[in-house]
Amino acid sequence: MTRTLLIVGHVPSPNTQRLRDAVEAGARGLGADGVSVRCLTPFEAGPADVLGAQAIVLGTTENLGYMSGALKDFFDRTYYGVLEERQGLPCALYIRAGLDGTGTRRAVESILTGLRWKLVADPLTFKGDWQETFVEQAGELGQLMAAGLEAGVF
Repeated sequence: MTRTLLIVGHVPSPNTQRLRDAVEAGARGLGADGVSVRCLTPFEAGPADVLGAQAIVLGTTENLGYMSGALKDFFDRTYYGVLEERQGLPCALYIRAGLDGTGTRRAVESILTGLRWKLVADPLTFKGDWQETFVEQAGELGQLMAAGLEAGVF
């Protein structure tokens, strides 16, 4: 049985595009035969995408100490459509933060608590000035999620 990893990442800049691409490449690069990877923006993803996934990676920018409006829109459109059927959904989060990402993390975690989704890794916060190591860490997150799905860990 193929299990689907859904990546929903906001990509308003070339660097945030690189982060989302790295998560996707990490997940695909594992070569997990039993894992299908879908990669969408928050504006493209909806309830059907979440219902078809066995795990999800969320990516957002820090905007005024909060998640991006795009990710908030995704949650607004999908919340009630997946609430009952996707409790316990394994998820991961990465944040591209110009400051510290604390408010963004708190806001997303609050919604995840309401959805009863389960963070399976500590959220990654890419803080401050751009660093090339961010791309490597994002790729490792994708690998972790694909490996966990393939192994049946979650």
